[in-house]
Amino acid sequence: MKLGLAAFVFFLLLYSINVAQEAPGKELFGNPNSLEIRLGYAFRELRRSNSDKRYFPTYLHYRIEKEAWDSIQVDVRARGVYRRKNCFFTPLRVRINAKERSGTLFEDHKTLKLVLPCLTHGNANDLILMEYLCYKLYELITPYYFRTRLIALRLTDERGRQSKSYDLKAFFIEDEDLMAKRLGGKIMKAEEIYPFLLQDTSAVRHDFFQFMIANTDWSAVSQHNIRILQVPPITKIHVPYDFDMSGLVNAPYAQVSEFLPISDVRERLYRGFCRGEELFQFIRAEFISFEDQFLGILSEIETEIHPDEKDRLREFFDAFFTILKSDREFNENIASKCRTTR
Repeated sequence: MKLGLAAFVFFLLLYSINVAQEAPGKELFGNPNSLEIRLGYAFRELRRSNSDKRYFPTYLHYRIEKEAWDSIQVDVRARGVYRRKNCFFTPLRVRINAKERSGTLFEDHKTLKLVLPCLTHGNANDLILMEYLCYKLYELITPYYFRTRLIALRLTDERGRQSKSYDLKAFFIEDEDLMAKRLGGKIMKAEEIYPFLLQDTSAVRHDFFQFMIANTDWSAVSQHNIRILQVPPITKIHVPYDFDMSGLVNAPYAQVSEFLPISDVRERLYRGFCRGEELFQFIRAEFISFEDQFLGILSEIETEIHPDEKDRLREFFDAFFTILKSDREFNENIASKCRTTR
């Protein structure tokens, strides 16, 4: 009996070690509840910096218990292209040195992306919640995704006596190298990727997803808003991010490329490459089977967004599943629209 108990404890310990190794950063991203954070810096100074190498030191305060807070020193810089130039709240890259993060919620996270609302108008937080929703929807259909954590953020523009604070919704996105490590792969750095080298089932699944959320602001070939994960031995898989230009989010600043045959981000356009009909039908059936689960994820944020947005999202998803369930509409909107060349 003692030997059996000892063996059980040994294997339990071994399993725990393996899980810890396989899931770095689990504490930060394993909790579905929003994390309360306070952060401050000089908005203008950070926004005016054009260097990706210049970071600004500050303190990140986060709630650890009902009435208790902790803090770590971090460095932040502006990131992004469009939002960096056009938004009042600039998206951030947060850098944390090893000594500061040791023993904290952020222990495994040398860097993190922090996604903020773009503007200060009334539905800014709704837009963030809807972009966050896109990440959670993608988690449902594939194990290859960036993890996210919703943030309740008190952000302060530190301007001396004129400092001003804003209560915002935001979210963290895990670092791409940590994502690759978690999934047992590595990020490819090639300037261009031949699209038919990408794993076909994963590629079509990704392309259906982008069509579902009406997002055209991506390119697998040039890796725009996509990272290509190579999983041993040679499998190459899409891992998308940045969905703020999608029709699902419908941000007031969202634009469609002038080179595409649509004029409104709410219009769906299938931009995936052609694959076999059997594979298209398989992914079609798969998405139809996920309908209730997609709507379940949607319902989790509906209580926090404006009722008008709730109704719009329901109609938006209904339109997508109407296309999938009709042979004629499926052929007109997806099967006949796939690309054969770049």
